[in-house]
Amino acid sequence: MEFSAQQIASFLNGTVSGDPEVKVNNFSKIEAGRPGTLTFLANPKYEHYIYTTEASIVLVNNDFTPTAPVTATLILVPNAYAALAMLLNMVEQSKVKKTGIDSSAFISESATLGSDCYVGNFAFVGEKAVIGNNCKIYPYAYVGDGVTIGDNTIIYPHVTIYEGCVIGKSCILHAGSVIGSDGFGFAPEGEKYNKIPQLGNVVLEDDVEIGANTTIDRAVMDSTIIRRGVKLDNLVQIAHNVEVGENTVMAAQVGIAGSAKIGSHCMFGGQVGIAGHISIPDKVNFGAQAGTLGTGIKEGETFLGSPALPVKDYMRSAIIYP
Repeated sequence: MEFSAQQIASFLNGTVSGDPEVKVNNFSKIEAGRPGTLTFLANPKYEHYIYTTEASIVLVNNDFTPTAPVTATLILVPNAYAALAMLLNMVEQSKVKKTGIDSSAFISESATLGSDCYVGNFAFVGEKAVIGNNCKIYPYAYVGDGVTIGDNTIIYPHVTIYEGCVIGKSCILHAGSVIGSDGFGFAPEGEKYNKIPQLGNVVLEDDVEIGANTTIDRAVMDSTIIRRGVKLDNLVQIAHNVEVGENTVMAAQVGIAGSAKIGSHCMFGGQVGIAGHISIPDKVNFGAQAGTLGTGIKEGETFLGSPALPVKDYMRSAIIYP
């Protein structure tokens, strides 16, 4: 399916600079642009590619001013990255959707399944589980007893959701993620450790996305809570009784220790480590591999290093590092 620059600009409420009739049928990276494709420029570090790219159309921000001739047709929009996301979502929505219940899937007689759901090969849905409308449960996924899943949620292959956990609406759980495994709770007694039963659950609110092979442990009591709009990358570890605030994002291999409370709109780079039983305020950013015990952290600050320091202090101290 082809679209002209003018059609795309109309969809995005953008402005065309160049040939409005040029057509594209695919996407490409700006540094490897090909004729007949659309790409984008959002990061100034990539600006030099716009003068050599062979892509037919480039999405750019409204304030972009070229410093050399550009052969591609430009579509000017308020936010090129957000505009690209809109186009990618449009393509995603046009794909054929899987429907129906595969004959090899197991769904307990006491489970409730909403309308227009898909349950793939060898997927398992346990006793008294409640699945909302238009959910997708891919092959080999496991939905335990008493689990609740909201409308329009996607459960990809080999996801495991332990008993009693609650998954909200419009969530995405990627392959191999584990929701509700036991928290790491052991009581030392002499030379051994006695397991502390983990009797709580995990609650994911609406519009949460969980990356592949990420694990969120169930609470000792009450709930481990992931608030609305949180996005977790692959291989993230969330321990028992943690609470992650709304619209916080975490990159791969972040580890959050037990009972930590993370604010809303925080951003954690890869391999960030957060100690247990501490609170992180809203809008705090941690650079990759930062680690903190939680002292002296204020709302809206950015931290680097381990132990984490405010970014300006870290830069000053980096001058004397060997």
